[in-house]
Amino acid sequence: MNPSVISAPDQPLPSAYPDVLLTVRVKELSERDRRRMLMHFLALGDSDRLLRFGTTLPDELITRYVQKLDFVRDTLFGVYDSDLRLIGVGHLAFAPRDALPTGADATTKERVAEFGLSVSESARGRGIGTKLFERAAIHCRNADVDTLYMHCLSSNRTMIRIARKAGMQIRRSYGEADAYLKLLPANPSSVMLEAVQEQVARFDYAYKANNRAAIKWLNSYLSGFK
Repeated sequence: MNPSVISAPDQPLPSAYPDVLLTVRVKELSERDRRRMLMHFLALGDSDRLLRFGTTLPDELITRYVQKLDFVRDTLFGVYDSDLRLIGVGHLAFAPRDALPTGADATTKERVAEFGLSVSESARGRGIGTKLFERAAIHCRNADVDTLYMHCLSSNRTMIRIARKAGMQIRRSYGEADAYLKLLPANPSSVMLEAVQEQVARFDYAYKANNRAAIKWLNSYLSGFK
């Protein structure tokens, strides 16, 4: 089986939501985002936890999962709404190449990457999952990783749909699915694209944070006249 190759070296993956995605800013997450990540995962219902983690994790295990996230080893991305709530989280986990599931084409690179994502129920249908995947694919290229794969339940229609749109090869077995994508090497355009996306996302986050702080100050100021 030969994984597909992203053939457009200077462009992100094609999107089915071009107009909407212009307003979706994907920001790389860090230690300071851990609390909001926990809030995001705890807000997922049982069916969504099953699709994201492969089992219905209780709150205590989700808390432990978030506490153990390694922001040095892995890369995480998020989409914030205007109230600074995380409405989408993408987890790009890096592993040695021998960790690639059986049946996938070999790679000469030292690492491969597995991608998982979750989107809040209220934010679905806006292409957030697709945008998170696009950002992860660009990051993999620039991190000298040429094989990106996803493992999920076969019933996870969102992940399967994203995989198909990206041209990934999908293998199904016993209610589970693995999808593989071969990536082109990094070039100056891909490096610049990721840098610009991150800069815009950070500006967007700062704008939302300042706007939220201004509203809170104004409400507090006005309450003094009551």
